[in-house]
Amino acid sequence: MMKDLHRRAVVADAHNDLLCAVATRPPEEWASFFRTRWLPQLQAGGVDLQVLPVFIDDPYRPEGALRRTLRMIEAAHRLAEGNADAVALCLTGGDVDRAIAGGRIALVLALEGMPGIGEDVELLQTVHRLGVRIGSIAHFGRAAFGDGSGEDAAGSRLTRAGVRAVAEMERLGMLFDVSHLGAGGVDHVLELATRPVMATHSSARALRDHHRNLSDEQIRGIAATGGVVCVNFFAPFLHESEYTLDVLVDHLEHVAAVAGVDRVGLGPDFVREVLDDTTPPCCVVDTVEGVPANAYLPGLEGPEGLPLVTDALLRRGWAEPDVLAVLGGNLQRLLRVELGAPGDGA
Repeated sequence: MMKDLHRRAVVADAHNDLLCAVATRPPEEWASFFRTRWLPQLQAGGVDLQVLPVFIDDPYRPEGALRRTLRMIEAAHRLAEGNADAVALCLTGGDVDRAIAGGRIALVLALEGMPGIGEDVELLQTVHRLGVRIGSIAHFGRAAFGDGSGEDAAGSRLTRAGVRAVAEMERLGMLFDVSHLGAGGVDHVLELATRPVMATHSSARALRDHHRNLSDEQIRGIAATGGVVCVNFFAPFLHESEYTLDVLVDHLEHVAAVAGVDRVGLGPDFVREVLDDTTPPCCVVDTVEGVPANAYLPGLEGPEGLPLVTDALLRRGWAEPDVLAVLGGNLQRLLRVELGAPGDGA
């Protein structure tokens, strides 16, 4: 039953940093590396829709952030062109629906933190022209548009440029992602938003009191905009010490109870292989934001483990329509509405 349901489902992953690993290779290897290393994992996990964040590591900031951003965007285009039989880089909701209906993985580009943009709000239109359709404006630290969640003690909201960025993203039809944004910034965005807001990889603060997670009020606020909260799988953000699949399901159930089952999705943030692949031995870190950096849910270290989520939801007694919604139906619907209806041209 589980295998059949997972095969029938649209499975959507709202956050996988695989582009970081792809872009470290020489350009002539981008497509082949994706095909040999990542495509089999995505297919094994049944992934139909993959959001590809452009994350800029510290060594590239600030001077090389824009160059690195453009390199990663180009890598996404080339890996899609070189694997056109299996994936499609999508610009509209129609593109997403057609790719999935045709048996290909729909790829959607996102910016994480936007260090390459700085205060230049006009560059949002530039990256939109290049295919970016989702964006967050901060990571753990301070940024031009607002502070990351690691700066919550400052109590800050968005900057003037950040307020302009929200309006510009709405004008462009680029989904605003609140993951990593500080609590004050999330509240500010929810005050300003006139279009749906999403969280690509955030869990429930009521179950794990960590600054990377969202409060119930924030979860309700995102749902009220028509957005979706995609739950992060990173084990230390789910529980202080118990790293199990059941803890992940607890967060999915909590968000569903607070926001409604039609406002929940998956934002796994599979980072183990990316970190192993891109971090030199000299620079390995043991903790991130006060939690273990190398703790993962058993079996969910990568996308091939996603069928375990379907099985766990069914064992908890979830109805099939609700499982289908959370696995990917909700995110596909959001992209269909916000990025354009089926039949739109790319």
